[in-house]
Amino acid sequence: MRYDLSGRLVVGIASSALFDLTDCDAVFREQGEDAYRAYQEAHADHALAKGVAFPFVRRLLSLNDLSDRSDPLVEVIILSRNDPDTGLRVMRSITAHHLPISRAVFRQGRPSHSFMRALNMSLFLSANGPDVRDAVAAGLPAGHVLHTARIDDESDPELRMAFDFDGVLAGDASERVFQSLGLDEFRAHEVREAATPHDPGPLRPFLAGVNRIQRREEERRRGDPAYQPRLRVSLVTARDAPTHERAIRSLKDWGLRVNDAFFLGGIEKAAVMRTLDPHIFFDDQVSHLNGTAHGTPSVHVPFGVVNAQPPATT
Repeated sequence: MRYDLSGRLVVGIASSALFDLTDCDAVFREQGEDAYRAYQEAHADHALAKGVAFPFVRRLLSLNDLSDRSDPLVEVIILSRNDPDTGLRVMRSITAHHLPISRAVFRQGRPSHSFMRALNMSLFLSANGPDVRDAVAAGLPAGHVLHTARIDDESDPELRMAFDFDGVLAGDASERVFQSLGLDEFRAHEVREAATPHDPGPLRPFLAGVNRIQRREEERRRGDPAYQPRLRVSLVTARDAPTHERAIRSLKDWGLRVNDAFFLGGIEKAAVMRTLDPHIFFDDQVSHLNGTAHGTPSVHVPFGVVNAQPPATT
């Protein structure tokens, strides 16, 4: 029977983002591919530990209880550079952690992001920075999951997502004004263009998919007043007044919404993240993520003018 991915929120994820592959990667780097394959085969029944994106993925998949089991709202698909044999440990780990993920693409030594459009994906997450950069350069919505010391999966059922605006939800045209002409001209430009919606950024379709699930939660709450929505979205941006207005009006024009908005005007984002406590935060600037990644699962979206040159290693 044909399984149609249209209308679903489809996320592709590399095993490097879902699980902790530190030991495996060390074997590959130090001893080569043959030793890596032997290591994975010998440990095929040893479940991999949770990685940075695991809490986000687990909660996202849990929202499928809002729909019929045969027609899930969310689909997560593994996109891996492993071959099918070494990928066996990944799939067994998925089973061991009780994640409802059944679909995967394994391509020995080759990136899989070229299949994103065929699989209707609105997001690809990986801990492999070059793969993510290649995906974004090809016009695909992808994010580099950064290492963080905090990897937990507490019983709190809420899923909190946080997004930067320019270069993430919106394009980078205004960021280019800021980079070339400075803050004062950026503010004047945004005031002049306040009624003109921004061009979409790489993650706007992903937020649209998230909003569809939020609307399903609203329907559930109308039918069951005791139901507590689990999905919450925050906008966290360095914009402040008066440049905030164009961001808000762009979201409205796109038919999208956020639950919270933080217009910080240069205040360090890490301080806000410690209180907001999102399960995932998307930003296009490594300078912001250097602060947040210590305690917040952080994703670098290498899009636009601020990423024209490869970032320094973090």
